[in-house]
Amino acid sequence: MSSFRWKPWVATALAGVAGLGVSWGQDKPAASAGHDPATHGASGLRKELFAGITEADFIKLGESPKTVKLVLIAAYTPVNYGMNFNGHFKGNAVYTVPTGWTVEVTFINPSPVPHSLLVVEKEKVRKPQVGDPIFAGASVPNPVTGMSLKKETFRFVAGEAGDYALTCGFPTHALSGHWVAFNVRDDAKAPSLKVGDGEPVEAR
Repeated sequence: MSSFRWKPWVATALAGVAGLGVSWGQDKPAASAGHDPATHGASGLRKELFAGITEADFIKLGESPKTVKLVLIAAYTPVNYGMNFNGHFKGNAVYTVPTGWTVEVTFINPSPVPHSLLVVEKEKVRKPQVGDPIFAGASVPNPVTGMSLKKETFRFVAGEAGDYALTCGFPTHALSGHWVAFNVRDDAKAPSLKVGDGEPVEAR
């Protein structure tokens, strides 16, 4: 039997996502009469936290061999009520790294709404809580409670090939689409980022 205990703030979060009218097939949550989209929108941002960062910084080769650097910014645009990373959500951006590479992640949440970032098995984004990171160190501190208006970095080794997700760990945010795909491949020659229907772009 699971030792998980529902806590009042988890119930509140679940009620909130019910109010959003979340459906897995939708492009974004549908606002209901009792929901204010501004609570999860890109408002009240501390834009100085990501000043000077461009799309070229979202994936870059690190200084050491077999190291890649990622930058993921929550609420980067208003899309999906701000529940996005670099403007992407529900897996419509795909990061791919070769097995065994070291991944250095900078996570920025310029929003007053709590968000977090960790790497989990892809199927876990369908759950209210996504659990622990799949790789040692592949998470910001306290991903369930999240953080706001700050920046964190973490580093891990992508030690096993598979289909994973870079997701927000705050309860129900993954269900609302706050995740992007993270694939680890034995046959990958270099890290890359694929957005939508575009071609993968290798890190430089």
